[in-house]
Amino acid sequence: MLITGYLLSIIMGTVLGTLGAGGSILILPILVYFMGVNPSLATTYSLIIVGFTALIGSIKYLRNNQINLIDTLTFAIPSLITIYLTRRYLLTIFPESFYLENLMITKDFIIMMIFCILMFIAAYLMLFSKEKLSIVSSNLIYKNFKIILQGSLVGIFTGIVGAGGGFLIIPTLVIFVGLNIKTAIGTSLFIIFIKSLIGFIGDIQAGVQINYHLIIMITLCTSVGILIGIRCSKNISENILKKAFGYFLILISLFIILKEIIINFII
Repeated sequence: MLITGYLLSIIMGTVLGTLGAGGSILILPILVYFMGVNPSLATTYSLIIVGFTALIGSIKYLRNNQINLIDTLTFAIPSLITIYLTRRYLLTIFPESFYLENLMITKDFIIMMIFCILMFIAAYLMLFSKEKLSIVSSNLIYKNFKIILQGSLVGIFTGIVGAGGGFLIIPTLVIFVGLNIKTAIGTSLFIIFIKSLIGFIGDIQAGVQINYHLIIMITLCTSVGILIGIRCSKNISENILKKAFGYFLILISLFIILKEIIINFII
C-alpha cells in the first residue's frame, strides 16, 4: 500500500505540474487510503506537501518568465484576506443541517455542491469560450482593481468550499484577467504555495503533530512528478491544456457528486 501511495504521489505531482491544480483533492485520498493518515491530520499534511511541490513547480515557471510576481501578489493578498474572513465569520452563520421534506441536508453537502457548480461553470468557460473575456487595459489602476476583485471573489469561494485553489484560480486568470494558460498555471502554483504556507504555519501553531519522515518521502515523490508534468506541458499546446483542464474539472466534479450522494442519501 505504501509503494502504491508513493507511485500515486508521483502521478499527483504530474497532474499539478501539467494543469496547475488538483493537488489537494488528489493527495488527500492518497494520504487517507494508502498511507493510513487520519482525515483531519491529512488536511495538514496536504498543505505542506502541495505547498512545497507547488513551490518547486513555480520556480521552473519563474525561470521561464511565465509568472508575473506583481500580479501574483495583487491576486494572492486579497484572496488570503477573504479566505480568512469567510472561514472566520461567514461559515459560522450557516446551519449545520436542515430538513427538506424528509431528507436531512447537511452544510457539508451544500458546500460540496457549491464547489461542483463552480467547477462546472469553470469547465464550461474553459472549454467553450472562444475569446478571452477580459479587456486588456493600459490603465494600471483599473487592471489592479480587477485583479484584486477577482482574487477576493476566489478567496470567498475557496473559503466556503475549503479547497479548490487551482481549480478556481486558473479559470479566473485565463478568462477574466487575460493570462495565457501556461502563465496562469505558473501563477496558480505560486499562489497555492503562499496559501499553503500560511495554512501550515497556522496548524503548527495549533500544536498539530507531524510525521516529518512521511511528509518528506511523499514530497520527494510529488516533486519528481511536478517536474515531469512541467516537462510534458512544454510540448502541449495552450488550447489542448485548456481543454484538458476543463475535462479534468468535469471528471472531478462528477466524482464528488457521486460520492456525496452515496454518503448522504444511500449509506
